[in-house]
Amino acid sequence: MFDLKDAKVMVIGGAGFIGSHIVEELLKEPVREVVIYDNFTRGTRENIEESLMDERCHIYQFGGDIRDRDILDRAMEGVDYVIHTAALWLLHCYEFPESAFEVNVRGFFNVLEACKKHDVKKLVWSSSASVYGNALEIPMTEDHPYNNTTFYGANKIADEHLAIAYHHRYGLNQVGLRYMNVYGPRQDYRGKYIAVMMKILDRLDKGQPPVVYGDGSQSYDFIYVRDIARANIAALKSEANNTCFNVGTGIGTSIKEICQMLLDLTGSDMEIHYEPEGQTFVTNRIGSTKKLTEETGFSAKTGLTEGLKKLIEWRSLHQEQVLMRQKSMEGK
Repeated sequence: MFDLKDAKVMVIGGAGFIGSHIVEELLKEPVREVVIYDNFTRGTRENIEESLMDERCHIYQFGGDIRDRDILDRAMEGVDYVIHTAALWLLHCYEFPESAFEVNVRGFFNVLEACKKHDVKKLVWSSSASVYGNALEIPMTEDHPYNNTTFYGANKIADEHLAIAYHHRYGLNQVGLRYMNVYGPRQDYRGKYIAVMMKILDRLDKGQPPVVYGDGSQSYDFIYVRDIARANIAALKSEANNTCFNVGTGIGTSIKEICQMLLDLTGSDMEIHYEPEGQTFVTNRIGSTKKLTEETGFSAKTGLTEGLKKLIEWRSLHQEQVLMRQKSMEGK
C-alpha cells in the first residue's frame, strides 16, 4: 500500500470536472500538500473554490499546460504522487486531431518524463473506455480487444502503451483508469454522451420536451463523478501497478431510460421527442468492475437515481454556472 501521510500530490487538470472532485477527495487524506496544475481550458476556478480554502491546496502559479515541458518539470519538483486527468475531449479530437495528439499523447509523454525525472512514487492517470469502441461482449473486461475507431480512443491507446513502456524501461509505478460514462455536478457540456443529461435538463428548464436521437436504446455504464474521484484515490493507495482498470458500475442504462428518469425526478409530464439518429461513436458499452474491486477494494457507492438527484440539486444551486456553460457552448 502507498502511504499518503505527509505526501505532496499533484493533480494535473485539477480544476476540471473530474479533477476538482479528486482534489476534494485528496484533501480528506492526511496529505501535506495538493498542487493543482491546470491551464483552465476546461477547468474553472469555481470548481475548486472550496478546496482552495484548505491551506494545503494551491494552484501552481507559473502555468498549467502539459505541453510546456519546462514549467511542468519545475512544478513536479518534490512531488510524491501524480494524478493526471488533463485531456482534450472526444469531439475536439474529432475536429482537431493534430492538436488533440499534442495534448493527449505528446502532453502525456511530457508527464511521464517529468514523473521519471523526479522519481514520482506513483502515477494514476485517466485512460478511457473509448479504447474499447463498441462492445464485442458484455460486460467488457480489461482484456476486451481494442475496437476503437476514434482519434480520442487512439490517443488513449497510445498513452496506455507509453505508460507500460515507461514502467518496463524506467520502473515507473503507474495505473490507468478506463472511465465509463461519468456524470454529476460541474458536468462538462462538451461530452458526447455525458452531456445528454444536461441537455435534457436544459430543455425541461425551458418547458421544452426532451429529445432522444434514434430509438434511445443506446446503452452505457453511467458512474457518478464522486465515485470516479474515490476510484483514483483507491488506485493511488493500492499495490496495483502497471495495469489498467475499468471504472464504472457494471450496470447498463439506455438513453431512453435516462430520459424517463429525469422526467420522473423533475416531475415533468413532457413526452420524449424522437429525432433521427445523428453522429454516434459508440452505441453499447458496459464494463466489468471485478478486477478493480479485487485489486483496490473500490466499488461504486452512488446509484443512478441518487446521482441524478444530486445533479439536479447542484444545477438548482448553481444556475449562474449552468448558464455560463450553456452560453459557452452556444458560442461554439
